[in-house]
Amino acid sequence: METRARTLVKSVLWTLLGLVVMIGVGFAFTGSLMVGGGMAAINAALGFVTYLLYERVWAGIRWGRHV
Repeated sequence: METRARTLVKSVLWTLLGLVVMIGVGFAFTGSLMVGGGMAAINAALGFVTYLLYERVWAGIRWGRHV
């Protein structure tokens, strides 16, 4: 089973990667770093929580693991 600390670190790094990508996408579509950054921040917050919960659920599922 994966530790909670590992899940948290993975979630933070994934969120930062997504934040950078979303800032670029938001800027490309709006032409504004403020609007693109705002969109990215909201997406990052929602994505962080969703990914953290997703990983914890999968950490408890034994299917597909070799023990």
